Amino acid sequence: MTHFRHAAIAAALLAGTTGASAQTVITTKPVQTQTVVTTQPRLVLTPDQRQVVYRDIVRQRVSPAPGTVTYTVGARVPSDVQLYAVPDSVAVEVPAVRQYRYMMVNGRVVLVDPATSEVVDDLSD
Repeated sequence: MTHFRHAAIAAALLAGTTGASAQTVITTKPVQTQTVVTTQPRLVLTPDQRQVVYRDIVRQRVSPAPGTVTYTVGARVPSDVQLYAVPDSVAVEVPAVRQYRYMMVNGRVVLVDPATSEVVDDLSD
């Protein structure tokens, strides 16, 4: 009789584990994220405007930025580089550059977007 009881208990345990071993699958929808990129229109200057900006900014006496780094259009400028506001005389003649800042690097005027710290133009004589 005890042998029958052990067999019944074993059968009940096996039957109970069969239902418990089923896997539960939870599905979720991937979260949709939207990246908002606000870009300003690309700065386009005529040759005459480029000359006016370069000529008037070069007359300003500002400390040059380190010349060991190559600054190209689209590159980010380090936060420790000193940027200067575009002089009013330049902004009156070429209003498109009013919103930018500039720095001098190896005799070149580099215009920088202050919101993104990206180089938007590189002017030389």
